[in-house]
Amino acid sequence: MNILSIQSAVAYGHVGNSAAVFPLQRIGVEVLPVYTVNFSNHTGYGAWRGPLISPDDVRDVITGIEERGVLGEVDVVLSGYQGGEGIADVILDAVARVKAANPHAVYACDPVMGNAKSGCFVAPAIPELLRDRVVPAADIITPNQFELGYLTRTEPADLASTLASVDAARAIGPRTVLVTSVERPDRPEGTIEMLAVDDAGAWIVQTPLLPLKANGSGDVTAALFTAHYRATGSAAEALARTTSSVWDLLRLTHESGKRELQLVEAQEFYAHPRMQFEVTQVR
Repeated sequence: MNILSIQSAVAYGHVGNSAAVFPLQRIGVEVLPVYTVNFSNHTGYGAWRGPLISPDDVRDVITGIEERGVLGEVDVVLSGYQGGEGIADVILDAVARVKAANPHAVYACDPVMGNAKSGCFVAPAIPELLRDRVVPAADIITPNQFELGYLTRTEPADLASTLASVDAARAIGPRTVLVTSVERPDRPEGTIEMLAVDDAGAWIVQTPLLPLKANGSGDVTAALFTAHYRATGSAAEALARTTSSVWDLLRLTHESGKRELQLVEAQEFYAHPRMQFEVTQVR
């Protein structure tokens, strides 16, 4: 499998492509990483150095890949955080070029906007751009529950309303939806869930909620779920494998007491997930 991953990069820590590429490689996926920024560290520190890469330069890198004649070998285009309006056009153009070269390729979009605790943390124009132009072009999306609500102008809360919001998202264009950070009011205390839905049904998985904020964990989740789903065609299998790997990554990070994801230390859990959490079909 070959994934063209258009995301940010940092020298220190693990977000964007600096979070997604290694776990994908560890499960045997070939990644073509294209960078949208090249920062010293993620912006959660409040200070960072390095350049935003202009949309024209990002497009030029993709054109160079195209000139090698390999876009037809790309199975998935993956995108995450979009720092400015111009990069959406580049991503959508890349998706069109890849699908022209390989009609079986898919586009997986992590529509990063914010979360329930902090609200939106992207530029003001980005959420509307994602909702109106980017998400409709995607085959797979991986929003958290907050982002799902924005995309569909709904308020997902319990399982029924979250499933209804997913149906509204699927009506926009993407056929497969992974909802991360699902926090149902009736769930057991100290737990959190993920929900995966495609044409075959809907599945949910529940894990203990670890007390940490881990920048980049959503990037790892989107990458692994996309790769497993593409490889198996099973949302349930992809959900089980992804949940197992990411939870162990977060557990190791929490036990380390460090701020950054322990991405390398957790590598065996990508290659050999323990499958310790039960996936339940809910529809």
